[in-house]
Amino acid sequence: MKNINIIASALLFTTLVTAQNKDTKEADKLFDRLEYIDAAKAYTKLVEKGKADAYVYKQLGDSYYNVFNSKEAALWYAKAVETSQDAETHFRYAQMLKAEGDVKGAEAQMQKFAQMEPNDARAKAFKNNPNYLSQLKSQSKQYDIKKSDVSSEKADFGAVLTNNNELYFSSARNTARKQNGMDDQPYLDLYKATRNADGSLSQATEVAELNTRWHDGPAAITADGNTMYYGSESFNESEFQKDKAKKLKFGQIYLYKATKDGDKWSKGQALSFNNKEYSLRNPSISKDGKTLYFSSDMPGGQGGEDIWKVSVDGDSYGTPENLGPNVNTEANESFPSIQDDNILFFSSNGRQGFGGYDVFKYNTNTNEKASNVGEPVNSQKDDFAFSYNLVKNVGYFSSNRDGNDDIYQADA
Repeated sequence: MKNINIIASALLFTTLVTAQNKDTKEADKLFDRLEYIDAAKAYTKLVEKGKADAYVYKQLGDSYYNVFNSKEAALWYAKAVETSQDAETHFRYAQMLKAEGDVKGAEAQMQKFAQMEPNDARAKAFKNNPNYLSQLKSQSKQYDIKKSDVSSEKADFGAVLTNNNELYFSSARNTARKQNGMDDQPYLDLYKATRNADGSLSQATEVAELNTRWHDGPAAITADGNTMYYGSESFNESEFQKDKAKKLKFGQIYLYKATKDGDKWSKGQALSFNNKEYSLRNPSISKDGKTLYFSSDMPGGQGGEDIWKVSVDGDSYGTPENLGPNVNTEANESFPSIQDDNILFFSSNGRQGFGGYDVFKYNTNTNEKASNVGEPVNSQKDDFAFSYNLVKNVGYFSSNRDGNDDIYQADA
C-alpha cells in the first residue's frame, strides 16, 4: 500500500540484543529518511559482508514491511526472531506470513505476540477467536469486483466518485516527477476521470491547479461537488521538524480545502487544526457537509494511526474526536469513507483479516463494532480506500494484490 505518511518513527526497543553501530550508519540514515528501498539494499550489503545481526535483520524486515514486500519482509523477520525481539515485530511478522499464505506460521507468531502483550486488543481478539480466518472465508459475498481501466503501471489509489460522475484519485503515474525515496515511485498527484454512461472511465487528467511539488491527495468532495478536502505536505506551509543530529527535515501530511471556481479549483487553504507534530490525511466528508472524517497519528488515539472526525461549520472546525475502540486498534486504521447512509468504510491492519490491510465497515448510527467486508474486496494483500456512491450505486477501492496499488470497481 502506498504510504504517504511523511514522518515516521523507527522505534528501537530495549529487548534487542544489538542496535545501531558504525557499520549500520549509512543504512540507518536511509531508513531514517524513509528511503526504505535503498535502506534495504544497504542492510543487505552488510549481510553479504557477514556483518549482519538481529538488528540488521529486523531493519531489513521493517524496510520491506513499510513497502509491503511481504515475501522479503517475512524472510528477514524469520532471522530476526531467532533472537529476542519486541512484540510488535512478531505482530508484523505474522501479518507478512499471512500475506504470503502461511496461516499456521502467522498463528504461531500471533501466539508469541499475545503472550508478550496480553492486554493488547489485537492479542485479546486473537485469543478469543484464533480460527477467525475460516469464519471470514465463509461470509456471503457482498460485492462483485473488477480492476478499473483507470489504473496505470504506477501506484493509483483513493478513488472517489462524485454525484456528477467525476472520479478523483491519487496517482504516481507522472514519470516526469521526482521520485520519492520511500518506494522509488514518482511523487503523488491528484487526477480526475469521467465516468461514462456505460460505466467506463475517460482518460485521467491532472488536477493541475492543486498539485504541488510534494505528495498530493487523496481527496474528498462534498455532495454538491463544490468543495474538496485533500491531503498535501506541510512543506507547502514551510512547516516541518528538524533533526539536527541526523540533518533531516521531517514534514507531515496536512489537510487542505479548495472550492470550485468555474471548471477549476481555487488554491487550497490549509485547515486550522493541522499540526507539524503529526499528520492528518485521507479525508471524507459527510452528506450534509458538517462532519469531516480523516486519519491521523495525533495524540489521544488508540495507537498508531486512527480514524477521527471533526465538526465543520464553514471555515470553522470543532475539536477532533477519536472514533474509539469499536473502530481503532493499537495498530493502524486509515482511509475512512463515509456513505450517505452514515456507514463508514475504513482500512485496518490491526483487526482480524485476510492479510495486510483489510476493508471494514462501521455503522455510525448504532456504534456497533466494525465488521470485515469479506472477499473478494479483501485479499491476502493490502486492500484499502473503499468508497461507495449510493446515488450511482458503484464503489471503488484499491489493492496491491497484483503487486502494485491499483483501483478496482465494486458493485453490490
